[in-house]
Amino acid sequence: MKVIHNVSLKPYNTFGIDVRANKFIKIRTIEGLKKILRKTYAEELFILGGGSNMLLTDDISKTVLQIRLKGKQVLEEKDNYVIIKAHAGENWHEFVLWTLKQNFGGLENLSLIPGNVGTSPIQNIGAYGVELKDTFVSCEAIDIQTLETKTFSLEDCEFDYRNSVFKNKLKGQYIITSVNFKLSTKNHQLKIDYGDIKSELKQIENPKITDISNAIIRIRESKLPNPAEIGNSGSFFKNPIISTEAFKNLQQKFPEAPSYKISENEVKVPAGWLIDQAGLKGYRDGDAGVHKKQALVLVNYGNASGNDILELSKKVRAVVKEKFGIDLEPEVNII
Repeated sequence: MKVIHNVSLKPYNTFGIDVRANKFIKIRTIEGLKKILRKTYAEELFILGGGSNMLLTDDISKTVLQIRLKGKQVLEEKDNYVIIKAHAGENWHEFVLWTLKQNFGGLENLSLIPGNVGTSPIQNIGAYGVELKDTFVSCEAIDIQTLETKTFSLEDCEFDYRNSVFKNKLKGQYIITSVNFKLSTKNHQLKIDYGDIKSELKQIENPKITDISNAIIRIRESKLPNPAEIGNSGSFFKNPIISTEAFKNLQQKFPEAPSYKISENEVKVPAGWLIDQAGLKGYRDGDAGVHKKQALVLVNYGNASGNDILELSKKVRAVVKEKFGIDLEPEVNII
């Protein structure tokens, strides 16, 4: 392993924020990871995956470990499902495409989400009516203090909307090294009722899982900027979940307000719609902006700092709060 000093993290975060790391190490093996952990206190480490769900607002004085553990394999195969193990450094979208090539169903709605496999449970990533927890079996993680490997079950992870135990009481205590998924091999349960999926598939009589994936890729590419071209971290805010009663009050002022039923007592309101209706879609302050096609995405047009993006997010939250009385919560980790 090579320790690199004074490294720009601009290529390693999808926002393209140019902050620097005091020390930077690429981790390619479990043994290498444990070797570093034996030498370094937990509070002196900064763990980096695909850099897709973070906003860096300052230089990192800690030692940055970029997790590059690679590999995927079939652990178990039954008549109608398989258990797949993917290591933390695998690119998420490439992993999804690999599962589809094998005719393994379950992840197709999560196509084109940026980031790596290892960070997917932390966020409980989700899109188009599907969340990671729907196919999650377990994950392995190393305790940073003891170096012991622990297996976390679905229940252990305490998944919630864009949330998990790794973002709360176990934050900073474990490094996820691999994730296991249960995927279908036949009689795939297609989920096409969310968003624009049905309209994208209207010419296909009996869509396959690859058709779902291709439709979602087209939808995302039409609405979301490519991080390689415009710095962004995908959805910056969570879609707020409010009470049914609060939504009825909202409808009195805004009858066209969209929603998705969560339970008898709660509904989810699209944050992008709120931001758009607040007049901020396409808003720009210097190189920090709200994307012109998808208001849920904040972007770096070139030289915005992390703090520029952060201040823009505060403005968006304040305007939405004033107009709708709804608090927006960031989905990205602000560091």
